[in-house]
Amino acid sequence: MPGSDTNSNTSNLQNCNNRIWYFYLVEFKDYFSRQAALYAQSRPTYPEELFDYLAGLVREKNLCWDCATGNGQAAVSLSKYFKKVIATDGSKQQLAVAPAIANIEYREALAEKSGLPDHCTDLITVAQAAHWFDPDKFYAEARRVAKKGSILAIWTYSEAQISPEIDKIVEKFEYGFLEKYWPDQRWYVRNKYQTLPFPFKAFDAPILACKMSWNKAQWLNYVQSWSAYEKYKIKNGAEPLPVLLQDLDKLWPDAEIKSVTWPIHLKCTRLGE
Repeated sequence: MPGSDTNSNTSNLQNCNNRIWYFYLVEFKDYFSRQAALYAQSRPTYPEELFDYLAGLVREKNLCWDCATGNGQAAVSLSKYFKKVIATDGSKQQLAVAPAIANIEYREALAEKSGLPDHCTDLITVAQAAHWFDPDKFYAEARRVAKKGSILAIWTYSEAQISPEIDKIVEKFEYGFLEKYWPDQRWYVRNKYQTLPFPFKAFDAPILACKMSWNKAQWLNYVQSWSAYEKYKIKNGAEPLPVLLQDLDKLWPDAEIKSVTWPIHLKCTRLGE
């Protein structure tokens, strides 16, 4: 993993659950619509083993609700296992770049107000998004729409691992230079969902990771899809990328392909039992 947290970062992690949740006064926190196309092109893909595992947990495979689907990344993989996937998101722009698949129905809806009927889903998934929700309202909605014994699965991936030298540079940029531009909820990701509210008995999860082989330009596209990166641009009217490149260019030639790994942190439970 990248280098050690600063004292400021450690304080943020320790106080994560004690913060005033002022951001719930706004129903939908939209950090990715402005860069929806870039987000769709640059985010790492999830391993097929993740979806094999989830499909193996359910008793039936009639309907999956992929909540906060974004550009449909998880929904596309889930559509291979389920008769129908209803993929919801609060961002029209994100949904607009999601691929059309015959058994996926995309809907604009909030996590806490899905519009789904009672007790209809076999699997509920939330990929890299549960930290944005009002947990009490979302979990109440999940219980409402879930069939008895169906599965709720949420996951996030933590900081990428490239090499010790590059990881240190990215750490400094991501949580040093850009620290104040991250939304409060992002600290749940930083803490690998360990402090994210999850009032259920979780299964022991398999060890999984997103793995990509990328050149530097592909990596930089991913960096530019971060919410903190976009907020910096808006606040300062400038690109922060040169700050990263002044150190990164020394270690990563433009044409060189590197293996990039994001550890996945998965929480699964069975609802209604």
